[in-house]
Amino acid sequence: MLLRGLVLFVAAVLLCGCETTARNGLGYAETLRKIGPPKAGHARIVVVREKGYGGIADPDFPFALDGAPIKGLKTGTYVYADRPAGQHQFVAEEIGLGTTRVDFSAQSGQTVFFVARMSERKTAVIANASTGLLGYGLTLAMTAGYKNQGPLEFLQLEETSARTTIAELRLAE
Repeated sequence: MLLRGLVLFVAAVLLCGCETTARNGLGYAETLRKIGPPKAGHARIVVVREKGYGGIADPDFPFALDGAPIKGLKTGTYVYADRPAGQHQFVAEEIGLGTTRVDFSAQSGQTVFFVARMSERKTAVIANASTGLLGYGLTLAMTAGYKNQGPLEFLQLEETSARTTIAELRLAE
């Protein structure tokens, strides 16, 4: 009985902590008012991670934009970077999974939106993690034909739907 009460108390504390964390940070409209548009000759690149269950630890999705590490993209957050107009590349690497590379271009003054999600391959590996090393090896073999061998997907969003999605998110810290 005491153990059950302790477990419920810990769960309540964790849930309250999650709610407090989710309210920190700036919303997208607030951020736009504060930072304004990208400077002349630059584009703004925004990457969102949708709301949902981020797991117990909710690790960020580490990736690089044009070779510069971008950190802090957790569930329900977004990050942005202003870069010179032209060609750009996202790279996400994870030992044991491989590399995701996504090339895209952005024009001067443009804001380009992407959603980052776990790749189908990484999702399959996580789902079979409890089966041990043999399950891991089988999962890697079964997913070897997947187009994206890396850990993340970067899907470009249309501006209207992106602004709707991002309205409820917060700037990553």
